[in-house]
Amino acid sequence: MMRTLKDDVLLCLIYLAAFFAEFLLIGILVYVFVKGFPQMSLYFLTTVTSIRQGTVGIAGNLVNTVYLVALTLLIAVPIGIGAAIYLNEYAKPGRAVRLLLFTTETLSGIPSVIFGLFGMVFFGMTLGLGYSILTGALTLSLMVLPLITRNTQEALKTVPESYRSGALSMGAGKWYMIRTILLPSAMPGIVTGVILAISRILGESAALLFTAGSGYFLPRSFGGWFHKIVESGGTLTIQLYLSMTKAQYDVAFGIAVVLLCMVWCMNLLTKVLARKFGVDMSAATGERQM
Repeated sequence: MMRTLKDDVLLCLIYLAAFFAEFLLIGILVYVFVKGFPQMSLYFLTTVTSIRQGTVGIAGNLVNTVYLVALTLLIAVPIGIGAAIYLNEYAKPGRAVRLLLFTTETLSGIPSVIFGLFGMVFFGMTLGLGYSILTGALTLSLMVLPLITRNTQEALKTVPESYRSGALSMGAGKWYMIRTILLPSAMPGIVTGVILAISRILGESAALLFTAGSGYFLPRSFGGWFHKIVESGGTLTIQLYLSMTKAQYDVAFGIAVVLLCMVWCMNLLTKVLARKFGVDMSAATGERQM
C-alpha cells in the first residue's frame, strides 16, 4: 500500500513524541545526578545527621525505608494475592464481585494525602500507634493493595484454561491446582506487581508525613532494632522534603540520586525476574507437553 502524506506526518509526530519523552527522562536524570552526585560518599550513606557532631548522613532514613518496605509487603502481599485468587478462581460473577472490583479500582484512585489522613486518625489515634513506622506501613498497605491484587488477577487470567481442566481431571484438588500450577505459571505477573508496589512505596511521601513521622536516628541496642517499628521513622522521601524546606539543596539532591538508583534497581530486577520466570515456565510447559 502507498503511504500518504498524512501517514508520514503522523509517523513523524509519533517519533517526536517518543524522542521528547526520552529527552525529558535523560534531562531529569542528568540534572539530578550532576547536582547530587558530589554529595554521594560512604560517609553520607553510613552516618546520621547530627548538629553536635557536625555530620550529615542518611543511614537512619535508609534503615527506615527498608523497614517500611518490608512491613508493607508483609501485610499487603498475602492479602492482595489471596484476594486475587478468590476473585479469579472462587467467586462467582455477580453483584458482589462487581462491588469488590469497583472498590479496588476506587482505592487505586484515591489521593495519597487522603490515605495519610485516614492512617493518622485510624491507625495513629484510634489504635494508639501514633507516629510510627508501623502506622506508615499499615497505611501504605491500603495504597498498594489494589496494585498487587489487580496485577495478580490479570496474571492468573493469562494462565491457559487447559492447565486448570487438566489438573482437575487428573484428580487434583482445587487448592492444590492453584498452589502448584496456577501460581507458578502466573509468577512473572505477580512479581511484577510486587516490585511496582515497592517502587510506589519508595516514592511515597504525602501519606508518610501524617503517619510515619520524621525520626532518623539509628537504634543504640539490639532490642532497639525490634522496637523501631513502633517508633517515628522518616524515609528517604520525607528527608528529601525536609531538606528542601530547610534549603539544604545539596543533601536533597544527594537523596534524590539514592532514590533514583533504588528505583532503577527495582526496574532492572523486574526485567531480570520476569525473564527468568518466563524461561523457567517455558521449559516447564515444554516438559508437560512432552
